[in-house]
Amino acid sequence: MSEITAPQHSNRRATAFILAVVFLDMAGLGLIVPVLPRLIEEVGGIALSEAVQVGSWLYASYALAQFLAAPLMGAISDRFGRRPLLLLALAGLCVDYLLYALAPSLAWLFAARITAGICGATPVIANAYIADITVPAQRARAFGWLGAALGLGFVMGPALGGLLGALGPRVPFWVAAGLAGANLIWGFFFLPETLARSKRRAIVWREANPFGVFAVFRRAKGVTRLIVVLGIYAFGSAVYPAIWPFWGIAKFGWSEAVIGLSLAAFGLVWAFFQGVLTGPAVAWLGERRAALLGLTISFVAAAGYGFAGGIGAVILLLIFHGPEGFAQPTLIAMMSRAVPEEEQGALQGGIGALESLAMLVGTLFFAQVFGYFLTDAAPVQSPDAAYFIAALVLALACALFALNKDKTDG
Repeated sequence: MSEITAPQHSNRRATAFILAVVFLDMAGLGLIVPVLPRLIEEVGGIALSEAVQVGSWLYASYALAQFLAAPLMGAISDRFGRRPLLLLALAGLCVDYLLYALAPSLAWLFAARITAGICGATPVIANAYIADITVPAQRARAFGWLGAALGLGFVMGPALGGLLGALGPRVPFWVAAGLAGANLIWGFFFLPETLARSKRRAIVWREANPFGVFAVFRRAKGVTRLIVVLGIYAFGSAVYPAIWPFWGIAKFGWSEAVIGLSLAAFGLVWAFFQGVLTGPAVAWLGERRAALLGLTISFVAAAGYGFAGGIGAVILLLIFHGPEGFAQPTLIAMMSRAVPEEEQGALQGGIGALESLAMLVGTLFFAQVFGYFLTDAAPVQSPDAAYFIAALVLALACALFALNKDKTDG
C-alpha cells in the first residue's frame, strides 16, 4: 500500500473500510452467542449452572490472551502501520471459529479462545485508525461511529445466530468462519494504511507488555484518572457477556432465537445512540457531561435488569440503556486528545489491555456470582444477584468520574 497522498479521500475510504471490518467481525462474534451455552453443554456434558462457569473461563482465557498481546500489537502498529496487524487479527478470528465448529472437547474451545485473544487486535487497531484520520475535536463522534458498527454487527449476528442455531449449535460457527475469511480477503486487497511513515516510531520494548504499556498513561496529564474510571466501568459492564444468555434461560426460559433477538435489539439501540447521537450529544453537552450521562445510565440500567419481570420490561430497559453508549467513546476521545499522534497506537494498546483485564476479572466474577445464586448453598436463589452487584460497581465508576475534573475534560 502506498502512503496517504490525498488526505480527505483517503480518510473517507479508510473510515469506510474500518467500519465495515468492525461490523463484519462483530456480526461473526454475535452469530455464536445464542448457541454457546448449548455447545458448552453438549461438548462438556454438563448442566447450565456449570456451563455458565465454563463460559466465563472461556471468555477469561480470551481476555487474558488479549491483555498479554494487545500492548505488543499496539506498539507494533506504531512501528509498521495498522494494516498488517488488522489482517493478523482477522486471520486469528477465522481460526477461532473453525476450532469451535470442529471442537470435540472443551480443550478445543479454550484453544480457540486463546488463539482469538492473541490475534484479537481489531478494537485496538480500529481505534488507532480512527485517531490517525480524525482531528481531536471530532474523535468522540468518530469513536461513536465505531461503536455503531459494533452495535449493528450485533443486530445482524445474534438474530441470525439464533435462527441458525435451530440447525445445530455448530452451524453458526461455520458461518462466522466464512465471514471472517471473507473479511480477511477483502482487507488484504482493499484495506488502506493510515499511518504515514513519517509518523511511525521505534518499538519501545519496555512498554510493549501489559504493565509497561501503562507508562503512556502516566506521561499524559489526567489520563490516569480517566483510565481508572474506564477500568471500573469495563469491570461492571462484564456482567452482560458473562451472564446474559444464561440469565435469559434461567429467569425467562428463553430459546436461542429469543436470546439472539434480544441481543439484536440491544445492538440496534446501541448503534443508534453511539453512531447517530454521540456527536450531537457531545456538541450539546460537551464530552464530560455526555460521559457522565452514559455512566449514570449504566448503573441504573444494570439494576433495572435485576428487577425486570418479563420480556416487556427487558425491551423498555434496552431502549433506556441506549445513552450508556456515550460513555466509552467520550472517555477514549478525552484520553486521545492528551497523547501525541505517534503514541496513539500505544495509548489504544494500553486501553485495550486495561479493558481486557477488567473484562477478564469481571466476567469470571459475575459468572461465579450468577452460578452461586442458582445453587442450594446460596442464602437466596436468584438469577438477578449479579446485576445488582454490577450496578454498585458502575455507580462507583460514575461517582469517581463526577468527582474528578482536569484539563482532558471537554
